[in-house]
Amino acid sequence: MASTLTSSELRLDVAGVPAIEGLTFATTGQHVLLLGAPRALFDAAAGVHGQARGRLTVGGLLPLAAVRAGLAASAALDPILPSRWTPRQLATWSARLANHSRSIGRELATDAMHRVGLEALADARLGKVPLAAKRTAVLAAALATGATILLVEWSTSGLADLQARALSRIFAKAMTDRHTVVFSERMALDAPLALAADEALVLDRSDVVAQDVPAVIAARTRSMLLRVVGSVDLFVQTLEASGGRTERGRVATHIEHVRVDLGPLSTSDVFRIATESHAVVFELRPLSGVFA
Repeated sequence: MASTLTSSELRLDVAGVPAIEGLTFATTGQHVLLLGAPRALFDAAAGVHGQARGRLTVGGLLPLAAVRAGLAASAALDPILPSRWTPRQLATWSARLANHSRSIGRELATDAMHRVGLEALADARLGKVPLAAKRTAVLAAALATGATILLVEWSTSGLADLQARALSRIFAKAMTDRHTVVFSERMALDAPLALAADEALVLDRSDVVAQDVPAVIAARTRSMLLRVVGSVDLFVQTLEASGGRTERGRVATHIEHVRVDLGPLSTSDVFRIATESHAVVFELRPLSGVFA
């Protein structure tokens, strides 16, 4: 099978402003976490957001073609749902949209209810069920298409810790036999979805700043992501002369994104060097923070 998700020199605009500029990557795992990506990337992968430039593919096809071919399906975070429908009706409708017959659609919907453990609420109105059940119903609808690639938008917002962990376990178990890309701002390393992942990509705007198994990225506690203005050239040169390693991102405005492996330096050294170099660091965060 082709790479689940690939991007080549991709540009995505939101309201006429670039949300992503020049993004290039290719996933290699079966269960992938994509952390820190703008919402526009999920929308583009799901086939609902056009590409201004470059190329984005899902399973080797353009996103909309992948959806129409039944190869891919998406589960967005908290979409507007018909309040009088039930999870079973939503899943059946999703299967029918994927060109399955009425009888096969019912079978796929029943299987999806079983996969996500929603049998008890399968015939309850969506307007009456709790948030976790709504999110589970959206995943069930994606599963009911029969697609082999699932693109899932994930967040623990609105959920208590125990609810979030339980939902993560349900999602991970339900998607075991599919190829998945889970889009999230961050994720706890011990969350079931993170434990199930065999690859994670960390994005800092239009740059992939890490691509590895989650545990390896989480261990990089001395890799920092910076946003810097001013004399960035001198700042970077001085950091490297002092034992740090740097990688500069794409310049979208006067603000530069710089990744720094500290080496023998401390974070206070970074700020001191910035001051001496006539640069200003107005954001510094650990790369491993995406697994906090």
